Amino acid sequence: MKDTLQPGLAFEFSFRIPEEKTVPHLYPESPEFQLMPRVFATGFMVGLFEWACIQAINHHIDWPGEQTVGVSINVTHIAATPPGLTVTVKGKLEKVEGRKLTFSLAADDGIEKISEGSHERFVIDAAKFNSKAASKASRALLINVP
Repeated sequence: MKDTLQPGLAFEFSFRIPEEKTVPHLYPESPEFQLMPRVFATGFMVGLFEWACIQAINHHIDWPGEQTVGVSINVTHIAATPPGLTVTVKGKLEKVEGRKLTFSLAADDGIEKISEGSHERFVIDAAKFNSKAASKASRALLINVP
């Protein structure tokens, strides 16, 4: 992490919502989701918050050797957004506690506020993290062999 990664870092990130980010596309395998409204899905909104935070801090870490992973999210989703509207995420890095980063976030779709809350990310060593994940995947294969 660089010395520039400090609380108070404010950022804004915008994304136009396509049809593919609506509820029926979240889990196409789910027949229940297929019958739900074609509005911005909460699951995709969480991903948008993560993307906004990643974009905001990547030049403050040793990217791509260092990366961040989401470890906690607590957000509301208070208004529906149909495809075609642009969602703007406004965020602020509230705390840096070692490798744990805490953000406050809010989003609107140009008409009204659609979400607000907090998100925590953890700075990782990408090679070490990927090695552990590969090891776990190998162990899982051994467990699931008939």
